[in-house]
Amino acid sequence: MTPQALVMYAIVGAMHVVGVAMLLALFRLVRGPSVPDRILALDTLFVATIAELMLFGMYLGTAVYFEAALIIAMLGFVGTVVLSKYVLRRDIVE
Repeated sequence: MTPQALVMYAIVGAMHVVGVAMLLALFRLVRGPSVPDRILALDTLFVATIAELMLFGMYLGTAVYFEAALIIAMLGFVGTVVLSKYVLRRDIVE
């Protein structure tokens, strides 16, 4: 087994583990007992999506997925901040 094949197997295995983490975060997003739990699950889902895109970009050897992960990271940060601010103050714009 070559080192390149071993790295590819590790990337595919990590993609499966991150996929399971995404399913668990989606379950918590749907069944969360409270709104802060759902916001945290949404943020976890954003992070897992970024990790999945990074791994997929490494697997295919292209940089397009890294740029998509950067865009999702920016949107996820803004979304989490807006939702948290709405939960705390019931108002988004000050």
